[in-house]
Amino acid sequence: MKSPKYVLGIETSCDDTSVAILHNNLEHQKVEVISHLYFSQEVLLRKWGGVVPELAARNHLLKLAPLIESAFEEAKLKSSEIDLIAVTALPGLLGPLLTGINAAKTLSLLHHTPILPVNHLFAHLEAIHLSDNICYPYLGLLVSGGHSIYFLVSGPLEFKMLGSTIDDAAGEAFDKGGKLLGLGYPAGKIIDELAAHGDEKRFSFPIGLKDRNTCDLSFSGLKTALRVFIQDNPELVQDPLTLNDICASYQAAVVKALVSKLKIANQNLNLPIVVGGGVACNSKLRHEIKKQFRHAHFVEPRYCTDNAAMIANYAIRTYTEQIAFPDCLMLDAQSRYLDKQSLQEKKI
Repeated sequence: MKSPKYVLGIETSCDDTSVAILHNNLEHQKVEVISHLYFSQEVLLRKWGGVVPELAARNHLLKLAPLIESAFEEAKLKSSEIDLIAVTALPGLLGPLLTGINAAKTLSLLHHTPILPVNHLFAHLEAIHLSDNICYPYLGLLVSGGHSIYFLVSGPLEFKMLGSTIDDAAGEAFDKGGKLLGLGYPAGKIIDELAAHGDEKRFSFPIGLKDRNTCDLSFSGLKTALRVFIQDNPELVQDPLTLNDICASYQAAVVKALVSKLKIANQNLNLPIVVGGGVACNSKLRHEIKKQFRHAHFVEPRYCTDNAAMIANYAIRTYTEQIAFPDCLMLDAQSRYLDKQSLQEKKI
């Protein structure tokens, strides 16, 4: 089966609008990112303290068409030269997802170009192949604003979930914690920056499910502990130096939870480890995982947040002519990706 040469990627699962065009260089067996454009709604959504699905969908609608046009100009290609359209179909916010899917369907109708729907959770981890040559199987940690999941990855379509958060994701814990501290949105990067100047041993915050020998995580108790701490010690938050220590201690609790469960996931496997997702950019997490795991690999920061390059890359790695025009016009969005058993059994 011949692989597609030029692939258009579209990502609109949450609040980031991204378009990319990848060249699948079959002669040199190399995938090249020849165009990668991105619009973040971070500033627009800051006053709301988080993502508002309807506003996110409207902004995708405004930005997506110009980004697609600019992507083709940058790649020096015509839309008719694309061999495959890759679009995020799950999981995510339904409104934003449908915006990207409808754009993909429009282009597909114009040029009879096949569409491949992509699970962006899998794409996050497989983005490692855009920079590193990682062999299967590997142990994957996907850690972002909406997801914290441990996967055993035996192939591009073979993802077995070993454990996940039972409540808040790590990125959500950072953002909600930052909101409690009055740091604004998104708080993850701010906490990371302040923590670099703080003492993580000054305050003690709980680590959820630390006594369970499973790969499941919990961050809701940590968030509650921070809220109670602020209520009991409002004056400490007002002092900049002490605020640094609070951020460092809070961040350390999140990282310790992620690393301790990664050890459990890897205890009988001893596999290469791949870390992807927005929180994979956290400096403390990177430091601790690299220190404690010899064969740890991190997705490049530019491919950690929701982006279209990882979507197009995953489509190339999982391409099949079975999902092609015109059947793809029945494609719909899916907000969640089912349960653990379905994750193990279902392939996309």
